[in-house]
Amino acid sequence: MPLDPVLKAFLDQVASMGGPKTWEMTPAEARESFAALMQLAGPKDIPIGKVTNIAIPAPHGEIAARAYAPVAASGQGLPTLVFFHGGGWVIGNIDTHDGLCRMIANGSGCRVISVEYRLSPESKYPDAVDDAVAALEWVEKNAAQLGVDANLLAVGGDSAGGALAAVVAQIAKAKGGPKLSYQLLLFPVTQIGEETRSLREYAEGYFLERKTLDWFYAHYLPGDADRKDPRISPLVAEDVSGLPPAYVMLAGFDPLHDEGLAYAEKLRAAGVPVTVADYPDMVHDFIYLQSVLPQASEALNTAAKALKDALS
Repeated sequence: MPLDPVLKAFLDQVASMGGPKTWEMTPAEARESFAALMQLAGPKDIPIGKVTNIAIPAPHGEIAARAYAPVAASGQGLPTLVFFHGGGWVIGNIDTHDGLCRMIANGSGCRVISVEYRLSPESKYPDAVDDAVAALEWVEKNAAQLGVDANLLAVGGDSAGGALAAVVAQIAKAKGGPKLSYQLLLFPVTQIGEETRSLREYAEGYFLERKTLDWFYAHYLPGDADRKDPRISPLVAEDVSGLPPAYVMLAGFDPLHDEGLAYAEKLRAAGVPVTVADYPDMVHDFIYLQSVLPQASEALNTAAKALKDALS
């Protein structure tokens, strides 16, 4: 299937504007550029029941987070998604993903807690993983005061955030908790540095580029990091049985498509219930482009509905 024509026109327009690529920028410049993109194309003015900024205590200080209660929230103990934003562990924050989290909260009827884990290169691996684990454990421990049903917890995220969600689910299983009911994995990174068909074929010109991925990984990983550590590449975990059911969103023109699909297939082979939503004419994280693509909101609402069904 060819690339969606509206999406292609948007990508052509962006390319014609010139300017440096992400991998040619400093991290600070890339963060500004990504924030501008999300301001331009992301969801806007999404009503929400309540938004609360919170601080999660951690050994290094505090982890900022933002809690969203859906418009139709009823009662205090709501099913809850702990969400990790995308951005290659280098860019993005709770502000860039604010609109997406509002949409997920409203579409799922769940409380969403978006976590601002530490970014690289200032804080390299494993700091983001440590923050993600600490955030989930804190949410479970403080469920009553947060209005969270600790028996209906899920993790999720997009891209690098999807990787963090997958890793956190594996760690929670190994530690015997928190008990998770679902994983919402949107275009996840699952195996850093491995050659795949999609990585070769869509290396350039499709929103997320291979050189950008390499730039992200170089900033995120210390020089001695083992890329075959499942806390870095969740696909290489030996045993994924017993993990919570998963919803895996993929895009046909995403360089990460094949590794995301491989993780979904590995989960399924281990007996984990998996729903794969594969959008063959889309690019990586097309759900960002709410002001450009009608499919963006449709896809995100479908994922939110799956979360609702899983936790109801």
